[in-house]
Amino acid sequence: MNSAGQNTVPDHHSSSVLAPFGSRHFMVLWIATVMSNVGTWMHDVSAGWLMTSLSPSPLFVALVQTATTLPIFLFALPAGALADIVNKRKLLLGVQLVMAGTALALGYVVYRGDATPAVLLLFTFMMGIGTAVAAPAWQAIVPGLVPRKILQQAVAVNSVGINISRAIGPALGGFIIGYSIALPFLINGLSFLLVVCALLWWRPIATPPRLLPAENMAGALKAGVRYALHSSPLKATLARALSFFLFASAYWALLPLIAKNLLNGDATLYGFMMGAVGVGAVSSAFILPSLRKQFGADTLVALGTVGTAMCMLVLASAYSQQLAVVSCFFAGACWIAVLTSLNVSAQVALPEWVRARGLAVFITVLFGSMSVGSLFWGQLSSLFGVANALYCAAAVLVLIIPLTWRFKLQVGESMDLSPSMHWPQPVVGVEFEQDQGPVMITLEYFVKPDDKHAFYLAAHKLKEQRYRDGAYTWGLFEDTAKPGRFIECFMVESWLEHLRQHERVTHADADIQNIVLSFHQGPKPVVEHYIAASHAKHEGKK
Repeated sequence: MNSAGQNTVPDHHSSSVLAPFGSRHFMVLWIATVMSNVGTWMHDVSAGWLMTSLSPSPLFVALVQTATTLPIFLFALPAGALADIVNKRKLLLGVQLVMAGTALALGYVVYRGDATPAVLLLFTFMMGIGTAVAAPAWQAIVPGLVPRKILQQAVAVNSVGINISRAIGPALGGFIIGYSIALPFLINGLSFLLVVCALLWWRPIATPPRLLPAENMAGALKAGVRYALHSSPLKATLARALSFFLFASAYWALLPLIAKNLLNGDATLYGFMMGAVGVGAVSSAFILPSLRKQFGADTLVALGTVGTAMCMLVLASAYSQQLAVVSCFFAGACWIAVLTSLNVSAQVALPEWVRARGLAVFITVLFGSMSVGSLFWGQLSSLFGVANALYCAAAVLVLIIPLTWRFKLQVGESMDLSPSMHWPQPVVGVEFEQDQGPVMITLEYFVKPDDKHAFYLAAHKLKEQRYRDGAYTWGLFEDTAKPGRFIECFMVESWLEHLRQHERVTHADADIQNIVLSFHQGPKPVVEHYIAASHAKHEGKK
């Protein structure tokens, strides 16, 4: 067992896409979630097709996709904060039980014949809330299930699992719909109970007790947003995700109408088209490691984007059901290439303390762009037709590639974001409460005149790190009386927040600090801490 409590993976197997299955915990949870996702995809295909019967409007059909993704946009970030401050296993257990009850209730309503467009959208929205609450926690536990060296494979295998279920679920759902439109919803409800059983079996390794009090919800949310705003690697990933999913969402939202209106098909064809997307994703996942090694993440995302645009052009001009299914196969292959590359980039750009919140921001951008995109493309297709909406989305997808090329993705071991704990504990000579503040920290540097410019550039790289980990203001000042004497100053809200900075600083941060220190002349820089004077405290000592 490794430090994460899982089976180790021999080095010669670490490059295999199947390497994560060396962890028994990963394998059991993966199997359970795949089976549950089969039920979820059955739900999605059934909800989309049911809406075409309840309301033929393209806008209402597209609203099913919006109702699925909008809750994730609205609630993923609070869910990420919650996942970072509570027990993730218990959180997931509670959510899966609630989603099981919701899915079974929807199945009962549909069975009774009481479903209306509003009722279907309401239940779909409620299921989306459950997905939003669970998604950051699911994403955040992956690095704890496998060694870091096979994290990319674990992310890819998770995507494969989603797409295996995508290949099976829609086709199975399309077949079952012919017997009963309510049955897929009922099966989905039961599938959540499989995940509950797997979570009850899983016993994650005990984490060391917190030395500092847990963050409150508001503080955790603020810290998560602050980190995302001041992390260049994460912001680059988010920019690439937004530019892709906002336009690639067109064929997801309009696929029921493509099957029914453009191809004159039925639920079975729709199920096969959705299934082809999944089969394409699964098939391509096994060659993704070699493709990523050959082209790099940035080029692979660009190729996947061009491929998605070409598939949408084929679907827009589809005159053959067989050609449409083949196009969906390649669309799935392109989708998994882009999604996996972006997901890995987000994972490796985040340290453990803010992982769920950072991934929640990524999920928020992903599903928010899909939600807005689905609504926009649905409305556009109502005005100008499904085919014209797809033509427009494909054209913009290609045009956006050169505009976002400067946002580079993270890969592999590009940064060591494990805690370095290299900051010495501050010397305290006065009494105060941990939540007292604000706190000002200063560092004194002495720099040669010829090194000033290089020092300034290096020190400004610290600015991002200070803000990410808790500072709300930062500055670098030169002494007017002593040229070459610089004071770095930053402030945090409280003494407790500063102590959290000590826990959050990483080895990657230490590397940047070492570059700054290389310009300093003399012993280590003098570090001083100042806390806002408390009038009440001093009054009590009179």
